[in-house]
Amino acid sequence: MLGSNRKKRWFGLMLVFFVCMICLSPPFQCFATFPDHLRMFSGQDKQLSLELPVNAQVTVDHPEVLKVNGEASRTFRVDLQQPISLQSYQSGATKIRLKLFGAIPLKTVSVNVVPDLQVIPGGQTIGVKIKSAGVLVVGHHLVNADTNKRISPGEEANIQTGDLIVKIDGHKLNDVNKVADLVNKAGEENRPLNLTIVRDKQELQVPLTPVYDKNDKSYRLGLYIRDSAAGVGTLTFYAPDQGVYGALGHIITDMDTQTPIVVGEGQVVHSNVTSIAKSHNGEPGEKHAQIFRESKVLGNIEKNTPFGIFGKMNALPEFGLNNTPIPVAFAEEVHEGPAEIYTVVGGQKVEKFDIQITHVSKQESPATKGMVIKITDPRLLEKTGGIIQGMSGSPIIQNGKLAGAVTHVFVNDPTSGYGCFIEWMLRDSGIILDSRAESKAS
Repeated sequence: MLGSNRKKRWFGLMLVFFVCMICLSPPFQCFATFPDHLRMFSGQDKQLSLELPVNAQVTVDHPEVLKVNGEASRTFRVDLQQPISLQSYQSGATKIRLKLFGAIPLKTVSVNVVPDLQVIPGGQTIGVKIKSAGVLVVGHHLVNADTNKRISPGEEANIQTGDLIVKIDGHKLNDVNKVADLVNKAGEENRPLNLTIVRDKQELQVPLTPVYDKNDKSYRLGLYIRDSAAGVGTLTFYAPDQGVYGALGHIITDMDTQTPIVVGEGQVVHSNVTSIAKSHNGEPGEKHAQIFRESKVLGNIEKNTPFGIFGKMNALPEFGLNNTPIPVAFAEEVHEGPAEIYTVVGGQKVEKFDIQITHVSKQESPATKGMVIKITDPRLLEKTGGIIQGMSGSPIIQNGKLAGAVTHVFVNDPTSGYGCFIEWMLRDSGIILDSRAESKAS
């Protein structure tokens, strides 16, 4: 009985050993990493490898979209010890089916070919001037109704900080200078105003009666309001064929309420970096920059999303490091390893700096934290201490492709931070890298 148990243990150990050897073998590793889904740009070539010592039958549903090993026919045989070459020809979807001995299903790969896309990487520091699609409530203040009473009519009407006033008495509103006249008129007529406000993407109707301020000699709502914001950031890309751009890598929020600004209109203009405040642990640094040549508008602002600002741009901005369009990387192509960022640390000169992508998240839907990056370039570390405010949007280049953009800094380690995949920024600009998603959207 004892000998029998010992044999079973040895057999179990040997079985585990052989399973481990099989799992570590090159053919198994190749099979495990062989994709089920693949995306390619039209005109792009790619190689896949299985390294199996057998032949297989290959069936391609649409050889006019994708050719395998240069074959134009639907069904043929391949040697799996050799790499499988894919050549994409036109946008569309197809499948590649591999069968051992022409009968045993081995692998099916769904291939989606999208139109070729190349964009110009940015890195330029830009000035951002944005006007909200309404008037934003940023606080409450007390009105001197009489000598013994101070109230905030807006607060009593349950108007909250972060609410966006889009209409007053049916009149569209996007200018704080128009509010005073409407308030005084309603106060003199002793009637409430009908405010249309947007809160949490819901539209509400709120009556609000102005109160006469004894000290100011005018009618007041008891609200602090704002209609615009300005700042600086970094251009990520310009797509000349589509005439669109993307910048910043993160959403613009109101500085007091931290509420995302709903874009009414806006402009992107030139900006100049005047000095740098270095980052330290627990204290991110920032670029000090000033907007100039405001009359020369580079582009408009149509969207403000979690991935930055987007709009139309009529021409390539000046001072770019690389004015030649380069390919973009699908999210699944980005990998851990060396990369570069383009950014400005003085004046308007875009420079290239070394970084390391230390972690990549697998994302099948848009999310802002796609990768973790670490600044490794000694020049940039000396100048900035790492990632600083104003650097967000700096393009990330890997293997000659635009892979993403810098988004956030780690407060306790400013040499590191997050980046987003360029695919999600392109999507918000109106460029979708998936013909299936494009057909669903239409």
